This record gives sequence, structure tokens and C-alpha cells, in this order.
Amino acid sequence: QVQLVESGGGLVQAGGSLRLSCAASGRSFSNDAMGWFRQAPGKEREFVAAISWSGGNTLYADSVKGRFTVSRDNAKTTVYLQMNSLKPEDTAVYYCAAGFDSLATMTGVSDKYDYWGQGTQVTVSS
Repeated sequence: QVQLVESGGGLVQAGGSLRLSCAASGRSFSNDAMGWFRQAPGKEREFVAAISWSGGNTLYADSVKGRFTVSRDNAKTTVYLQMNSLKPEDTAVYYCAAGFDSLATMTGVSDKYDYWGQGTQVTVSS
């Protein structure tokens, strides 16, 4: 059974940091790009960041560039999202996803991601 399980969410004050983890199991994800998306209440899901299969390429949404860092540990089949200088507008449910490494997945086309986690809540208080 293929699973992506996010963890690390929580409540933090503005300016604080959190590190999200996404543990993958059930199949090899070594050829997959891994992405992070988020969905705030009443809003559509949006792309946050992606990392290529090798970890050599990353891409970020403009809203998080310079504050968030995506990384992966293929040996542990885990992807991380380090979030610094958090803002109240970062409040959302954060999802990780996996899809074949391509321009589409690396630029956050959500339809190209085949597997999704259940999400973890991040709440940033002002």
C-alpha cells in the first residue's frame, strides 16, 4: 500500500519556524519529484515547493521563496519542508505529493502528482 504521511505541523507564532516531514512507503519514489502543496480555508489548493528525484533541483512559489526550504533523504524516503519566518497567511493544511519527475511536477501541476498524503495543519498566530 502506497502511503505518504506528513507530520510536524502545529501552532506557531508569526516569525517562528516549523519543519514538516513526509514519509513515503509502499513503493520506490526514487524517480519521483516530491511536492508540497497547501490549502487554506475557503481557498484553492496551491503549490508551495517541489524537489526533483535527485534533490538537485528545487522550485518554490514566490510567496515562500527565501523562507521555505525543501529537501529529501532518499535513503530514508522522506521529504522535508523547513519553514522559517512564518506568517499568518501561511496558515493552511499542508500536503506532500509524489509524481514522476517532469517539468509539470516540478512546476506544481497538481494533476501530474499521483500520490498524496492526508495533510498536516499549520497554524501561524499573529
